[in-house]
Amino acid sequence: MLCHYTFIMPYIKQSDREKFDNILKDFKVISKDLTAGDLNYLISRMLWGLFDDNRSYTKANELMGVLECVKQEFYRRKAVPYEEEKIEENGDI
Repeated sequence: MLCHYTFIMPYIKQSDREKFDNILKDFKVISKDLTAGDLNYLISRMLWGLFDDNRSYTKANELMGVLECVKQEFYRRKAVPYEEEKIEENGDI
């Protein structure tokens, strides 16, 4: 069976973002000393909680799709521009 990920973008309506803004402000305060392990723990707890509330193959596939889309969007919007900046600064390979 093939996995199918529908591309899920993080660009939700401005009005829908308001419910998350205070959480993100609090997160920014604690994130200055955040390690990769800390971030892994936080993401894992969120995903495991979502999965445990509605266990199914469909839910697991959906959550894995979200992670894949987050990864790709982070690479496209943040990592690539940084890499391009460093190529410009230091020269290409």
